[in-house]
This record gives sequence, structure tokens and C-alpha cells, in this order.
Amino acid sequence: RTIYGIWPTPFDPQALKMIGSFMVFELILQKYMPGKDFKATVTPKGNVPIYKANGMQSYIFTLATLITLSYMNVIRPALVYDKFGEILSSMNLFAFAFCFMLLIKGHIAPTNSDSGTNGNIVIDFYWGMELHPRILGWDVKMFTNCRMGMMFWAVGILCFAHKNMELNNGIIQIGMAVNVALQLIYISKFFFWEMGYMCSMDIQHDRAGYYICWGCLVWVPSVYTSHSFYLAGNAPDISTWTALAIFVFGFLMIWTNYDSDNQRYIFRQTQGECLIWGKKPRKIVAEYTTDSGETKKSLLLVDGWWKVSRHFHYMPEILSSLCWALPALNSGFVGPYFYTCFLTILLFDRAFRDDDRCRKKYGPYWEKYCSEVPYMIVPFVV
Repeated sequence: RTIYGIWPTPFDPQALKMIGSFMVFELILQKYMPGKDFKATVTPKGNVPIYKANGMQSYIFTLATLITLSYMNVIRPALVYDKFGEILSSMNLFAFAFCFMLLIKGHIAPTNSDSGTNGNIVIDFYWGMELHPRILGWDVKMFTNCRMGMMFWAVGILCFAHKNMELNNGIIQIGMAVNVALQLIYISKFFFWEMGYMCSMDIQHDRAGYYICWGCLVWVPSVYTSHSFYLAGNAPDISTWTALAIFVFGFLMIWTNYDSDNQRYIFRQTQGECLIWGKKPRKIVAEYTTDSGETKKSLLLVDGWWKVSRHFHYMPEILSSLCWALPALNSGFVGPYFYTCFLTILLFDRAFRDDDRCRKKYGPYWEKYCSEVPYMIVPFVV
């Protein structure tokens, strides 16, 4: 059989209906769900992105709507599992068309000065031209990264759990339950902290091109949910004590990841005038020069979790992802454990890239920071 013969059609009516409904629903929530305005980090060109902080409200409303419609038999969530191949096929096509539109927009109608061409149309398409593009008032990266990618992560695993129940006489297997519960806690943490994410490296430095948009529209829905997709039809029977141990350790890792991110977020928002672990945090005042030649200052946190390693938050994130896969035990490798392997490579690569960027930006101040915090991710290892 040819690839064309086995590749799911991108034009399946049911898949297109589900995708279209979900997109419209999330676009409405992104713009009209009440929330306070949030001013993000100043861009290299001096622009200040402003977002509506309504992620948690939109997240809760989305899941409540899904559960309500399922309970009323208006929708059958397991259909997402049945049509997952067609959904991903359609999203591949949409991502390509959407990014081509962003390429044209970047050339003829950029949102602000944080844009420009690389001199090569292929690179412009892949890496993107605009840092913070907006279309009719909708922020593109918030939509693709948060309201499509991350929101589908939560919706998708609940749909896969529904399929698991269908296959087991209406009862969810305990391994599947642990897998979904831990991820929902993690995703809830993300939306609670969404404005912190909008100040992260992904948003501040990666332009809106095929690289990031395809990743959020296709890669996240497919790979980040892969363990749940596997467990829906292949979850082995595990003991209550095994499930409890996995859940408790996974919860601790998610909390540690959140607490470390939150320490840095509060430190930045208060300009270091806060308490971390009961005392005023140590910091390094680092100077840097903007693209326009202006000298500015940043504060580097040298306390709390950030004294352990420069990218400490990656370690509990990797371990928490392992806990989502552990309910599969040794019943398979690629299905349940691929995401953890991918995440480890992704975060280690990101740590090296971030270190290199900061070294170029802060110069001697970053060298001083590295002498204070010598380990990049794992203490005594790297």
C-alpha cells in the first residue's frame, strides 16, 4: 500500500466539524471571556504585548461544556479517538495554509515593529516573520499555543478516557484515571500560570512561523496525548497501591515545577522585592544593550529552586511526564514513553539554547551567575 492509501483523509466531514466547532468556541472564549489586561515583557523593539488574562476561566468553561454535552448525550467524546487520524491529517493541512497566510501578512501588514524578513522566503515561512502577530484583535500565538494546543491536550485526553470507558463496560481503568488526573492537574497549572507563559522564551523569542504553529496545532495534540491514546485501548491492570504511588510522586513533581516557575514569576513581577523560602532572595543585577543601543537592567534570581540549577524547573517537568506514562508499565514503549523521551531532548536543547542566548545578552553578568549556579539542569550531572 502507498502512503496516500494509508494516510487518513484531511477532508472527513466529522473531523472537520469537530475542528471547526472547537476553533470557533475557543476564539470566542479568548476574546470575550472576562479577564484583566496583562502587560507582558517589553520586546526587543520596545513594544509591550497586552493579553486578556482569562485562560483559567476559559479552561474551566471548556471542560465543563465538554462534560455537560457528553452527559446530555449531545456529543460522543470517544469519536475524537475514532477520528484522531483524520483530525491530525486535517490539522496538518490547516497549519500549512495558516502559516502561509502569516507569511503574506508579515510581508504586507505586520502588526508592529517586531517583525522582518530573513531574506529567504523558506526561512520566513518556517521561522516566521512576526514576533507577536494579531489578526482582528486575536493574538495568534496565544490562540495556537494556549487555546488550541494546550486546550486540546486537556479535551483530547478526556475524550480518550471516554473511549477507555466504552471499551470497559462504562468503567475507567485505574491506570487511565491516574494518567488523565495527573495531566489535568498539570494543564490546570499551566492555565493558572498562563500569563507567566506569555513572558517565557517560547513567546518572547520564537516568531510565529511554521515551526511553532505546526508544533502547537499538530505536534502537541498528537504527541503530548500519545500516552493517553495508547492507554485508552491498551491499559494494563495495575494495583491500587501502584496507582497511588505513581499519582503521589507525579503530583509532587507537578507542584515542584509550578513552585519553581512561580518563584521566578513573583521575583520578576516585584523586581526582587519579595520573599522566597521565607527570606529576601539573592540576585544579580545584569545590564544589557537593546537593539536600539539603549542600556537596560534585568534581575537574575540566585535563590530558592533557582539556586539548585539554572533551569531547575525542567527536571520535575520531565519526571512528571514519566509518571503519566508509568501506568502502561512495560506493555509498550513507543506509545506510552515517546513523549517523555521527546520532552527530555526538547528541554535539554532549550536549556543549552537559553544559556547561549543569555551569555550573549548579559556577558560577564551571566558568567557570574553561572559561577553562583554551576549546574544547568541536574545538580552534579549537567
